[in-house]
Amino acid sequence: MSTSTDVVEAPAAVPASSARSRMAEALRHPVALWTAPALVYLAVRQIGLFVLQLVVEYQNKTTGRADTSVDNLKSWDGEWFLGIAEGGYDGVPMRLTDAAGQRTDETPLAFFPGYPALVRWIGGLPGVDVVGAAFAVSIISGLLCAYGLFVLGRVVRDGSVASGLVLVTLFAASPMAVVLSMTYSEATFCAFAAWSLVGVVRKRWLLAGVCCAAAGLVRPTAAALVVAVGLAALVAVIADRGDWRAWAGGLVAPLGLLGYLGWVAARTGDLTGWFGVQQRGWGSKFDGGVATWDFAMGHLANPRSVLETGTVWLLVLAIVLVFYAFQRRLEWPLIAYGIGVLVMDLGSNGLMNSKARLLLPAFTLLVPLALVLARRRLSTVLTVLGVATLFSAWFGAYSLAVWQYAI
Repeated sequence: MSTSTDVVEAPAAVPASSARSRMAEALRHPVALWTAPALVYLAVRQIGLFVLQLVVEYQNKTTGRADTSVDNLKSWDGEWFLGIAEGGYDGVPMRLTDAAGQRTDETPLAFFPGYPALVRWIGGLPGVDVVGAAFAVSIISGLLCAYGLFVLGRVVRDGSVASGLVLVTLFAASPMAVVLSMTYSEATFCAFAAWSLVGVVRKRWLLAGVCCAAAGLVRPTAAALVVAVGLAALVAVIADRGDWRAWAGGLVAPLGLLGYLGWVAARTGDLTGWFGVQQRGWGSKFDGGVATWDFAMGHLANPRSVLETGTVWLLVLAIVLVFYAFQRRLEWPLIAYGIGVLVMDLGSNGLMNSKARLLLPAFTLLVPLALVLARRRLSTVLTVLGVATLFSAWFGAYSLAVWQYAI
């Protein structure tokens, strides 16, 4: 595993690398090293929230509305998670409906229980309401994810402290990273996924399996993680049949996802109960990418909105990053996970405006970019990351405060 001295190896006497050398020297202290991921993550997300506040204020002046940033940050699916956290699946406010404006007893089952369960637990503390608890869970989850990505960026092939910090920044500055600051489940899922993949790369199979199982209680995207962890554990078992930890990790990994899907099946009396709830309520099913292809071709031929056209190009970029990951020889379980997330996103015919948000968990596709950027001049690194941060802040603010459809 790389150490904190991996940031630079050029002598301090070389003028072109003096700034990088000073940064490396500062990061040699353990306190500085292990506070850096949190500070970087929080700084990038704070810029995003600041821009959101500016956009919300501008929209209020031009439209006569009285929205707040908090209103936007707990909108859409966030309201469902808050409702489940406060009243359970049977106590969600009746004003919340599916995409068709309908509501049945089964509608809330579309939302996985992991995030609202954590919110309910935090909300049970003295003086904490459910909204504050939801934001607290998202912030804490984001920080845990940042540390997971920092470690992942260090332990991958050719990794270093610098690549770990760059990876944290790229993730926090992803186009739809605003969802990490919302009452959504993405931050919690990504935290479990990041540490599960750290376990895979470091062959800590119990860590990989337990975190994968936890992720399966948070989002259906865990299916991609289950495949990656399961295949990696299988390869390890084939190589060493006596490795009981690989056996255990592989067997534990799918339990969270299968457990919730099984519970919904029992409650609905339908083996494919959760998938039925999704299809009836949100028209979401796996169609192999037909709807996504039609959406992309329609908007490339006749652009109708900034957000939708931008979403198409982000999907194209994600596909390019898959090939780049192969070229850079990224560890195959990380590629498998990234492809899995991408296939689930592209292959679903659900809300097209959610495509950019659903790409967020495919953070492993950012690892090769982090490895390359970490070896560039400090000025180049700061410029690229600064532009990414500002674009993310604008894109997220526009999606929430200006765009009128679901994210």
